[in-house]
Amino acid sequence: MQSGSGKQIDVARLKANAAAAGIEILSAHCAADRIRLNYSPEDIVAFAERRASENAIISSHVLCRFYSRIETCLRRADEPKRRAAASPGIS
Repeated sequence: MQSGSGKQIDVARLKANAAAAGIEILSAHCAADRIRLNYSPEDIVAFAERRASENAIISSHVLCRFYSRIETCLRRADEPKRRAAASPGIS
């Protein structure tokens, strides 16, 4: 199948990879919640390995930017549906 970027993609593989990424992100979210609920940011800075915290921060920023782009594309794709719903009876 041709993608929006013009290259061939394996849709089944994309769906599987996206589902696996979602599970891994949920797992990371749970791990972050365990830390967040048990320790203050000050404790983390004082006692956790700095490099691990820096890497987690970098990863979270990258994920945020990536999924923000996807969110923008989803909203753009939904825009015609929203316009059609707002203007019933107009074809």
